[in-house]
Amino acid sequence: MDLIQKIKSKQAKIGVIGLGYVGLPLVIEFANKGFTVYGFDIDNEKAEKLKRGQSYIKHIPSESIAEIKERFIPTSDFSKLSEVDCIIVCVPTPLNKHREPDMTFIFNTSEVISKYLKVGQLVVLESTTYPGTTDEDMRRILEKSGLIAGKDFYLAFSPEREDPGNKEFNTSKIPKVVGGLTSACLQVAKALYDEIVIKTIPVSSTKVAEAVKLLENIYRAVNIALVNELKMLFHRMGIDVWEVIEAAKTKPFGFQAFYPGPGLGGHCIPIDPFYLTWKAREYDFSTRFIELAGEINTYMPYYVLERTIKALNERGKLINGAKILILGLAYKKDVDDPRESPSFKLIELFESHGAEVDYNDPHIPIAPKMRKYKVAKKSVELTPENLKIYDCVVISTDHSHYDSKILEMLLENSNLIVDTRNLVERVLGKVTSQRLVKA
Repeated sequence: MDLIQKIKSKQAKIGVIGLGYVGLPLVIEFANKGFTVYGFDIDNEKAEKLKRGQSYIKHIPSESIAEIKERFIPTSDFSKLSEVDCIIVCVPTPLNKHREPDMTFIFNTSEVISKYLKVGQLVVLESTTYPGTTDEDMRRILEKSGLIAGKDFYLAFSPEREDPGNKEFNTSKIPKVVGGLTSACLQVAKALYDEIVIKTIPVSSTKVAEAVKLLENIYRAVNIALVNELKMLFHRMGIDVWEVIEAAKTKPFGFQAFYPGPGLGGHCIPIDPFYLTWKAREYDFSTRFIELAGEINTYMPYYVLERTIKALNERGKLINGAKILILGLAYKKDVDDPRESPSFKLIELFESHGAEVDYNDPHIPIAPKMRKYKVAKKSVELTPENLKIYDCVVISTDHSHYDSKILEMLLENSNLIVDTRNLVERVLGKVTSQRLVKA
């Protein structure tokens, strides 16, 4: 039986490497469709939790794990890769301290796969990366096994499109772009994803598929940079950028609303553009537009710092010695995902200027250790008594938890509110309180 037949008959065993925000949803989708799924992760604690039917990601309930227990084998034993038919790689692709691609996870994972690779297997990379990673770098490592990609095993790329916390579009409802090293590789990879997603979009190569994901996120990064720059300009002009956006988006064509904020967060938008910028150097090409957008977005926490210092000064208070409470540690609303969250940069900036900083986040009770930041803090409770202690409250993430009741409590009891998301006015309507400052 060939691999496509095994996939269609649900006899193919699936291996997913990396059980995070991308890998775990894939595991659930395949298992729910009747496949036996092996979940691989170097973190044995994750594997043990999953064996007990426990989830460690807020928007994935433990019930979803318990329901697939009979078809799901979580493990940190990578030798079991030899037991699966399809291997999907969902490992991180961060930046190093020089803002260049850190390919350690992909390359190390590829080395491990090459040790156990067998004839007829499919290997798919989902991690966001620069064009050429799959058919050049990853292929070279995998072929250390003595097997030839496109001949002895299938190789493909399919960019992840997860949006943690999105209740409308989960994994199965998001169309999947697929590119293969050869036409046979494409056919097998397409057959695999056809089993779990609403639609697959085949493209001509792995490089095209890699470029698709970069375009999606660069598009967002550039447009967010645009509104961030306009926010700073319009502030000087005495114009409310939020009001401008709300009016502009009434146009039924030719305009898509993007919103400013305290900086970019998540594992995609702040990082992905730099993968293309780095790769472009190989072709003696300068991605000036992308780099300019990156500069603007990277500057936004500093802008929030400046606005906060000015607001404190106007109230006779210095940033040095001020007590500041940041609302929201997650990078976006209603998730427990802190990756690349601008809140960490804000904490660093405020503390470097002598402020004492705490945070509140209903989804992150204890600040996790990040690659760059080690914030040893716990979420503080929002009470009228606690709020009065702080010289300033900075709204960094617009969680739904911060509803009208909480925002009214903030207005009544805070000495100063710096709102980077326009949350107060969006929820409560026009507010004239002198305690509120938009940033």
